[in-house]
Amino acid sequence: MPKVLFLTTSHSYNDDRIFYHQAKALRDNGYEVKICSLYAAYKGVIDGIEIESYAILEESIEKKMETFRKVCNNFQPQTIICSEPLAVVASKKFVKKYHASCIYDVTEWYPSMSMLGRYRFPAKIFQAVKFSLIQWYAGFLSTHLIFGETTKKFPLAYFFCFKKQMILPYYPDPVYISENIKNLESNAITLCYTGQISKDKGIENFFKAIDFVRQKVPALHIKILIIGSTVQESDELYFSALLKKYSFDNIEIRKPAAFERFTEALADADLCFDLREINFENNHSLPIKLFYFMGAGKPVIYSNLKGIRKHMGTLSFGSLIDPQNAEAISKIILNYVRNPELYHLHALNARNEFERKYNWRTIKDSFVDFVEKSIDK
Repeated sequence: MPKVLFLTTSHSYNDDRIFYHQAKALRDNGYEVKICSLYAAYKGVIDGIEIESYAILEESIEKKMETFRKVCNNFQPQTIICSEPLAVVASKKFVKKYHASCIYDVTEWYPSMSMLGRYRFPAKIFQAVKFSLIQWYAGFLSTHLIFGETTKKFPLAYFFCFKKQMILPYYPDPVYISENIKNLESNAITLCYTGQISKDKGIENFFKAIDFVRQKVPALHIKILIIGSTVQESDELYFSALLKKYSFDNIEIRKPAAFERFTEALADADLCFDLREINFENNHSLPIKLFYFMGAGKPVIYSNLKGIRKHMGTLSFGSLIDPQNAEAISKIILNYVRNPELYHLHALNARNEFERKYNWRTIKDSFVDFVEKSIDK
């Protein structure tokens, strides 16, 4: 049976894309699958997938590469799927010696703003160039390319247009989705924010819009549901200041939900939001949560991102908007409150589009076929 090895530095071994979707799809089609991550320590077998993971993310580059090399040599895969440039570079000798294929799965903008955030000008420019060269080198070494979204094809898809490549979006498997289409209650609405709590991800934009709503219609009962957490201490201080500033009456903050129960955790939500700032990196992203909101049957209000527009066009189940235009966002919210039929239509549209076009089952076979052809190259 063919062997496929996943290598990742910064994703956990049970990452939703790698473990729950790609690895399980290959397992179901008769492949022997192994995942090696450097994010957290674990060794064992989960759902028929072998895991050999190490908590060495803060160790030297050489130690990380040596760990990947040993795993490659011991497992002897026909195909290696890498999530980051370092994994591609680490597998170079094995790929050349055993004529294995190396698929670079590009899911993150590289270099990311967070990677460059620790550097000051002019060092930031030097680091950006250095990381970009590493990215190009990984593209050169890989034999195949997968892109999580069209807006992340540049520059590798164009520099290496002769290599086999595919777009593989972040659609979730319906088995992990809990549908919960709601009817709006009279004079009440639950507004939901999920994920990392930070300025960049739009928590203040979310609060400003809600503040506009309560000023316009004081009698409206607004419940705020936040499912997520801060990462940096600065984000914690920032969030605490916002809570004090706005002093919302009815707010519930829950810890991040496990992947399998994410849509269950937001069952009470009426409207789901993602009002992240529109910078270069965010603008070129296609947020994964969008498809989970769709599957759950939740209308959405999202930042007007190029990544969404290019992939989906105009939304039939919500709005794309300037995340800093709190007044315009408040009008959309109140329009739902005053027109519950429109709300219900958008909820149905979200679920229907998920079932027809935006779930993992619609693209799973193309992914498995791509891996199979990489072995038969």
